[in-house]
Amino acid sequence: MAGGAREVLTLQLGHFAGFVGAHWWNQQDAALGRATDAKESPGELCPDVLYRTGQTLHGQDTCTPRLILMDLKGSLSSLKEEGGLYRDKQLDAAIAWQGKLTTHKEELCPKNPYLQDFLSAEGVLSSDGVWRVKSIPNGKEASIRVWSDFLRVHLHPRSICMIQKYNHDGEAGRLEAFGQGESVLKEPKYQEELEDRLHFYVEECDYLQGFQILCDLHDGFSGVGAKAAELLQDEYSGRGIITWGLLPGPYHRGEAQRNIYRLLNTAFGLVHLAAHSSLVCPLSLGGSLGLRPEPPVNFPYLHYDATLPFHCSAILATALDTVTVPYRLCSSPVSMVHLADMLSFCGKKVVTAGATIPFPLAPGQSLPDSLMQFGGATPWTPLSACGEPSGTRCFAQSVVLRGIDRACHTSQLTPGTPPPSSLHACTTGEEVLAQYLQQQQPRVMSSSHLLLTPYRVAPPYPHLFSSCSPQGMVLDGSPKGAAVESIPVFGALCSSSSLHQTLEALARDLTKLDLRRWASFMDAGVEHDDVAELLQELQSLAQCYHAGDSLVD
Repeated sequence: MAGGAREVLTLQLGHFAGFVGAHWWNQQDAALGRATDAKESPGELCPDVLYRTGQTLHGQDTCTPRLILMDLKGSLSSLKEEGGLYRDKQLDAAIAWQGKLTTHKEELCPKNPYLQDFLSAEGVLSSDGVWRVKSIPNGKEASIRVWSDFLRVHLHPRSICMIQKYNHDGEAGRLEAFGQGESVLKEPKYQEELEDRLHFYVEECDYLQGFQILCDLHDGFSGVGAKAAELLQDEYSGRGIITWGLLPGPYHRGEAQRNIYRLLNTAFGLVHLAAHSSLVCPLSLGGSLGLRPEPPVNFPYLHYDATLPFHCSAILATALDTVTVPYRLCSSPVSMVHLADMLSFCGKKVVTAGATIPFPLAPGQSLPDSLMQFGGATPWTPLSACGEPSGTRCFAQSVVLRGIDRACHTSQLTPGTPPPSSLHACTTGEEVLAQYLQQQQPRVMSSSHLLLTPYRVAPPYPHLFSSCSPQGMVLDGSPKGAAVESIPVFGALCSSSSLHQTLEALARDLTKLDLRRWASFMDAGVEHDDVAELLQELQSLAQCYHAGDSLVD
């Protein structure tokens, strides 16, 4: 591991978190693969922040995510729990033991038939001499049932931790309630297993800056995440803990129990995670965290199916990879603790996320041209199910714009031509971005980063883009057969007054519940006093985001 890498350990808790994580790690793997590509700007993002190096028993060098993931029995499909990089445990036993050996082998789940070519080494040599993996056939994306179906990255044997007492499939034995999740990490078996894995990864770090938790909020994994965050806070005091609370696409009114459980798990999860994390950010393509269903968010240049976790998780992973840039930079990095402190002052530990995917830059346009097209509107699509950000107040924000060619950073006006705006008079892209944010949100604490590195959307990233060039530029009409390979992305984390209304609405929804009807949730380890305390904490948290009489200072 490179010295001074400021390592981050990732905890991935839950099945939808697995989907987001699979896209996230596929993207990191693509970044590792193109590190020697002369076309790319080298050295902007440091892979050692997220990855560890090692060796197989045969002396082969490996590079694997610094990752601990937890999921339920039956969620791995054909993926081996111990991974595939290291020698099989049965073979090691056979070599060490010279006597008679009997093997009892459980039948593995078959691989997804539509992904056979994709998961193999088979690919296509393109005209520019680059070997590209085959994409998933059109219309077959709905066949992707579990995240391991499209994960291309090798995992370390200590990464996967299965919760065998609950089932991924079927109606019985599900991890449905916050209390169930909390109780998992109260059991010595699972607590000790998590602690052992944490110690394994942490002890090999030169400078651990902290932990990022990808955690399902809608089911019992909200309780697992809350307990894991508490454990990390107790054992690794002073390290950053940034939690991403993940929710799948929109839900339907007809699923009463699922919706009530979703509400309760989300509320308990947010409050408990905020208590033990440096920063918490809900991520969802749905329009609401509460009981009232809202349509999914819309992106002008994306066509996605909100019912497919494969699609929703790809979009959220794109945003996540962009907004986490500050603590993964090679030069002038912002530590996790510093980022959290900047956004979470005065008790505001919950933040919202937003992204423009792709950032709408047309051929021949400059960055000032594109930014001016937004006018006074918020430039990004909200991704935290907290409603539209227009008309709300921002207290602090961290913004990242990536994938804009340096030649487009500033306006190339003919000498003597008066600039159409102050942005067109800026001499660097960083100045353009900083001045734009200052104009949009005067007197708001803003941190901004401008990167040349785009976001790669090669397979297995789904086919979501319309009217885009291979480099993600917005076109009037896409050339026939053109595949989008990379895109510019604009992402933001914001401490926003929109959370005042969102958290209060959650509390109001909870007060309307007749908890006697949901005894099964309470029986899973939650007391009536816990719900009363939850309501108080939600209301206190909501009050932190009250903007006063005026929305703008």
